[in-house]
Amino acid sequence: MCVSSSNNNYNYNYNYNYKNNNTPKEYKSDFKKITKGLKLFSSNASSVNKQEVSSEYSPPSLDSPSSFPEWAYEARDFFRYELIYQSEKSLARVGRIHTPHGIIDTPGFVAVATNGALKGLDFRQADEAGQQLVFCNSYHLMLQPGPEVIQEAGGLHKYINRPNKPLITDSGGFQVFSLAYGSVKESLDSEGELKRANIKSRRGDKSFMTKDGPAVKVTEDGVYFRSYRDGRKIFLTPESTVEAQKSYGSDIIIPLDQLPPYHIDRQKLVESVDRSHRWEARSLRKHLEDVKQQAMYCVVHGGVDVELRTESVNYLTSLPFDGYAIGGSLGKNSEELLELLDWMMPMFEQGHRKDKPRHLLGIADEASIQGALVHGIDTFDSCYPTRLSRHGTLLTKEGKMHIASGKRHSKAYGLPIDEGCTCSTCSHYDRAYLWHLFKAREPLFIQLAAVHNVHYMNDLMARLRQDILDGKL
Repeated sequence: MCVSSSNNNYNYNYNYNYKNNNTPKEYKSDFKKITKGLKLFSSNASSVNKQEVSSEYSPPSLDSPSSFPEWAYEARDFFRYELIYQSEKSLARVGRIHTPHGIIDTPGFVAVATNGALKGLDFRQADEAGQQLVFCNSYHLMLQPGPEVIQEAGGLHKYINRPNKPLITDSGGFQVFSLAYGSVKESLDSEGELKRANIKSRRGDKSFMTKDGPAVKVTEDGVYFRSYRDGRKIFLTPESTVEAQKSYGSDIIIPLDQLPPYHIDRQKLVESVDRSHRWEARSLRKHLEDVKQQAMYCVVHGGVDVELRTESVNYLTSLPFDGYAIGGSLGKNSEELLELLDWMMPMFEQGHRKDKPRHLLGIADEASIQGALVHGIDTFDSCYPTRLSRHGTLLTKEGKMHIASGKRHSKAYGLPIDEGCTCSTCSHYDRAYLWHLFKAREPLFIQLAAVHNVHYMNDLMARLRQDILDGKL
C-alpha cells in the first residue's frame, strides 16, 4: 500500500536522489570511520558560525511519501501495536507493543540507562521491579565504548546482558543540542541563548578549548560538535546515527532531529522543523536499506506552535515510520505541555495513526504521566526515579518522601518506605536504616532507593492501566 499525504502545503521532491539508492556522495557514511567513533572534522573544516541558521537559508524540498518503497508501508511481522482497550472517557488506552525481544505493556514507563547502565541498580534488579523497555543514549555510547565495540560484542542486548527485554535508542541529537543550549531548565533560564564551547579534554589538553563560538554547528548535512570526553570534533549525520543504532541492534531506533530551545524566533523555528523533517526522512531511508527487525519512530516537532505541530504531524505520519515520538520543545512547564497534548493528540486518532504506538520523549514524572496518558500517550521515558534516588528522595503513594527531612525517619523502626510495596528494598529494610545509610553517604542507599523508585514507577503504570480498564480514566 502506498500512502499519499493529504497536506498540499508541502513541496515534495519526487525525484530526490536518494531514490534507487542513488545517494549523494556527500551523504554517504564511511562505516569504518563511524565505527571508530564517528566522523571527525576534516582539516579544512570552517570555523563555527555565530548564527545557527542563516536568514538567507532556502530550504530544500521534502521527500514525498510516494518516493518511499511500497513494502515499507506494509505491516511489520516483528513489531506491532496491539490495542486492548480504548477508554470511553478520554483518549487513554491500554495496549501492548510487540518487539523481537519481548512485549511492552502500555501505558508504560521507560527507564533510562544513559551509558547502557541504569544508575543505582543492575538489569536483573530492574527486571524484578517490572521494567520492560529501557532507553539507552546513542550519544554517550558513540563516544564510549563506540559502536564497533558493541557490534563486536554481538549487539547491545548481549553487551549489557539483557537478552530478553526490549531496548530503545535515540539518535544522540538531544545531547548534542544540549551542548548548545544547556538543559531544558538552562535553555529556559537563558531564553534560548547559545552556550559558548568550553570543553577541555580529560587529558588536560587545553588545545581543545574554544571560546569564540557556540558548542555546535548545524549544516544541512548534519551537526558538528565536540566530545565532552576528549574534546574531539565530531560530525553527526542522519545516516551515521542510523548506522550506529544498527550496530546496537536496539528494538526501536530514533532518527536525527534538531532540538531548538523554547525561546526561539518563529522563522528559525520554521527552518528547524523543516530541517528535522529532511533529516528524519534521510534517517528513514537509511534504515530501510537494512531494517534488521528494528522499528523506527519519527519525532514530531513544532514547539508549542499549533500550525507547525500540525504540519509536522501531517508530514511525518505520511511516511512509513513504525511509531510516533513527541519531541522538540514541549512547553515551559507541565501546564503548557498538557495544553499542547490536548489539541495535538486527537490528530493521532485519525486513520492509520491510531494503529501505531506514541512515545513522549524525556518526560515521565508522576504528574505529567497522569496528565498525559488521558491524551493517548503510550510510553514515557525519564531518568526521574533514579535521579531522585541519588538525592535521597523516595516515591510513595502518599507523595515524595525526603529521607533526610528532620529526624522523624531516623527512628521509623520496622516501617517500610511505602506500605504495601513489594519491592526488595521495602521487603528487607525500614526507613530508619535507609536514613542511616543516606546520612552516612553509603553507596548502598542509592542502590536500595533506585530499586524502590523503579519498582514504584512500574507499579504506578500497572495501577493506571487497571484504572483505564475499570473506566476510571
